[in-house]
Amino acid sequence: MSRIGKQPINLPSGVEALINGQSIEIKGPKGVRNFTATDDVTLSISENVTCVKPTEITIEGIDQQVVGQVAANIRAWRKPEPYKGKGIRYKGEYIFAKEGKKK
Repeated sequence: MSRIGKQPINLPSGVEALINGQSIEIKGPKGVRNFTATDDVTLSISENVTCVKPTEITIEGIDQQVVGQVAANIRAWRKPEPYKGKGIRYKGEYIFAKEGKKK
């Protein structure tokens, strides 16, 4: 999820938002909009501020080797990158940020 997508959304005066499960309905002076979010995000509204937060994926199981292999396969899609802080990290893992090139 992008960094701008994680920021809260302020609702202007006259605009009302209703959440029903994973769908959100926005009503305003210019009309009504509906949107259904995917299962990997959580929607919430508090005091005219709408928040969209990604859910953390947790893999659990009895066979530690299989769980570790599944986690490694998921991580292989997008390895942690130390310059921009993007990528998939293990829980509790810290990637030291590096400074980019200087001109």
